[in-house]
Amino acid sequence: MSTNIVRAGIIGMGIGRENGRAIAANPRGHVVALCDIVESKMHDFAKELPRPVKMYADYRKMLRDREIDAVFVGTPNQLHIPMALDAIRAGKHVLCTKPLGHDLKLAKTLVETAESSGLVNMMSLSCRFGPECKHLHALAKKRFFGQLYYAKARSIRRSGIPAWNLGFVEKGGGAFRDMGVHCLDAAWALLGFPKPLSVLGVAGAQFGPRGLGYWEFKAPPKSTWKQFAADDYAGGFIRFENNIGMQVESFWASHQPEEFQVEIFGSAAGARLTPLTLYRTDHGSPGDTTIKIPQRPTAAWDNVAAHFIDGILDGTKCQAPLRHGYMVQQMMEGMLESGRTGKEVRLA
Repeated sequence: MSTNIVRAGIIGMGIGRENGRAIAANPRGHVVALCDIVESKMHDFAKELPRPVKMYADYRKMLRDREIDAVFVGTPNQLHIPMALDAIRAGKHVLCTKPLGHDLKLAKTLVETAESSGLVNMMSLSCRFGPECKHLHALAKKRFFGQLYYAKARSIRRSGIPAWNLGFVEKGGGAFRDMGVHCLDAAWALLGFPKPLSVLGVAGAQFGPRGLGYWEFKAPPKSTWKQFAADDYAGGFIRFENNIGMQVESFWASHQPEEFQVEIFGSAAGARLTPLTLYRTDHGSPGDTTIKIPQRPTAAWDNVAAHFIDGILDGTKCQAPLRHGYMVQQMMEGMLESGRTGKEVRLA
């Protein structure tokens, strides 16, 4: 590996484009290879990149390329763990999109293998690394909120079931793993990563199996929605150590206005993410402060790429390791299991 440049390969030309652009835009990052089973998608994305790239239809061949130091895994949920595991075993640093996966046993194997390898392993989390979340996290570290003891996290779409890839709607996909993971992860990070103890929730599908609620109110062919085997809504309550709690909700489709929100409750102050607002009481008078952060559309992706590259080249401690993805996955799978069984799920 070059001592001052990370040479990256991007697997998956969906969310891989945002992450690939950010790596390529970093002065210490080069995108040198792309991988996708659809060749035209690679050629299309390659036009945006500042340097020529190699193209692979088989990610295993990409992993054998010695000119690649790190890979981004941006495929359907069901492929994250096997691809990331193969990358670690090939000696590549790994950046993986959310969620980590859906199989907790395999996820644990991946985390343990990654941690024992000494390679940088990281989750790509656009909400946690967004400017608003980073602002709140900085305040939390300074104890601005006092003791944080409760959070509410929700992601609501009116008609937003993604049907362009069956991985979303087949077993292992679903609304909670697709969108709920963002607000859950962000809220958990702001609370200070407390240890989860138990989950009680509900989950199901009210729209997808009927061919309703799909992206922008467009109906996919019946051959697509007949394969729906995941949740299009989930919600419930997570109890953490030290009497900390979180209410979390995720809807791919609903008869409600669209919203993405995280709210945190502290002994000295509280906040909400959208719009970024702080709440506190000074000298007996309530005060609300709206924070206006300069908007840059690529800020979250740029922050993810910079942190990943800094970890590889400078040894910066990773603030979003795959282990965090595993713990969030435990909470999500517990919520979905509770929805199936109607019982509280205790987490190890």
